[in-house]
Amino acid sequence: MTTVIEATTTQQATEQVLDASPEGMPATNPVTDPFDPRHWTPEQRAAAQQPDWPVPAAVDVVRAQLDAAVPLVSANECATLKQRMAAVARGEAFLLQGGDCAETFADASAAAVRAKMRTLLQMALVLTYAGSVPVVKIGRIAGQYAKPRSQPTETRDGITLPAYRGDAVNGFDFTRTQRIPDPGRMLRMYQAAASTLNLVRAFTTGGDADLHQAHSWNQDFVQTSPIGSRYARLVDQIDQALSFMRACGSDEAAMRAVEFFVSHEGLLLEYERSLTRIDEATGRPYAASGHMLWIGERTRDIDGPHIDFFSRIANPIAVKLGPTTTPDTAMRLIDRLDPEREPGRLTFVVRMGAGTVRDRLPALVERVTMEGAPVAWVCDPMHGNTFQAPSGHKTRHFDDIIDEVTGFFEVHRSLGTHPGGIHLEFTGDDVTECVGGGARVRFGDLTDRYESACDPRLNRTQSLELAFLTAEMYRRR
Repeated sequence: MTTVIEATTTQQATEQVLDASPEGMPATNPVTDPFDPRHWTPEQRAAAQQPDWPVPAAVDVVRAQLDAAVPLVSANECATLKQRMAAVARGEAFLLQGGDCAETFADASAAAVRAKMRTLLQMALVLTYAGSVPVVKIGRIAGQYAKPRSQPTETRDGITLPAYRGDAVNGFDFTRTQRIPDPGRMLRMYQAAASTLNLVRAFTTGGDADLHQAHSWNQDFVQTSPIGSRYARLVDQIDQALSFMRACGSDEAAMRAVEFFVSHEGLLLEYERSLTRIDEATGRPYAASGHMLWIGERTRDIDGPHIDFFSRIANPIAVKLGPTTTPDTAMRLIDRLDPEREPGRLTFVVRMGAGTVRDRLPALVERVTMEGAPVAWVCDPMHGNTFQAPSGHKTRHFDDIIDEVTGFFEVHRSLGTHPGGIHLEFTGDDVTECVGGGARVRFGDLTDRYESACDPRLNRTQSLELAFLTAEMYRRR
């Protein structure tokens, strides 16, 4: 259950600030614990990738409303995920994490959420059955509304406007009105995340995720897609296994619901700070915006505010590591973010690129393993393989994505360590954003259904194909 908050525009928030007397200003919840992350204030370094809000005082109005909002997730749920991630770090489970590059408010609908959930559950089913491994399922969902950008502005036809930073900050349309950062969008972000979470929980516990319904998850493309047909054969095998279990009197309750968690990049510190809550049972602070948060490649400055904030929250967290990461940097991140070496606390998501992962990853894994840090290693084969198609669209080639996953597994196999999972950008729709794969998307097809608000995503056929190939790699590890 969530609190309904009125979405305040920049203009409305500004009017509230100007009209309020000192006594009438919205007050945040009083915090007395000096270790509470809500005490965080920037000191030496400004936080990277934050919006340039036109009216800073309007942000205080928005923060006051978020301070009073009901948390989106509970501390117990976060603690459970930490246990699951500890199993991943020990080599007892595999992580499947994925979803949209950037969620939009328009996609916070039952149809869109159902399509993404079904695709992720299909992939998890393939990995679990064909890979013979328990799969921890985490969506890039219910919070992935803000995006870092390589440049603060965008220029078209001689007009320069602020870059689109996700629906949580500004609008996608290239107009001056849409591109002005609006702190009231953080309230809409909360509303959209709450609605999406309600749909996710209904889907995973209300019978839609029942394994007996697995055939219905892909009826519309099983006849035309080779991957869909392969998936159907796998589900036939699962049906036979379920029938055998039923005949043996097995309890099938576990087959009718799915344990599912949500995650996003913890980019907007004003939003994350305002939704931080102290768990009454343990006294520990949790970011109540999602079960797992991660720090991106552009914001993992060891002395920066993002690392400082993440070091104080008790959630399971992740950090993206690019090809320039050194073993010393990896160890400094561990010392800062997981000084107690708590299993399940820290995940490293490596995004090296297909041509680099075999050269750069071994030194990191060797050093961290030698130091005894219980880190879960996860492969992001998307972000290091983006290039521009002849049409000007950003795209990724399916072969490059598979090659990076293959290299990730090869490195861990050679070192005797555990390849802990994959972190993907995909959608449940038949988009044409990444070329190649069984979907046979060519450069000329990119204009057909290129719908991403930011980076290119795998479509559902490509996602399932990747799941089958990853399961085979896992069995051979």
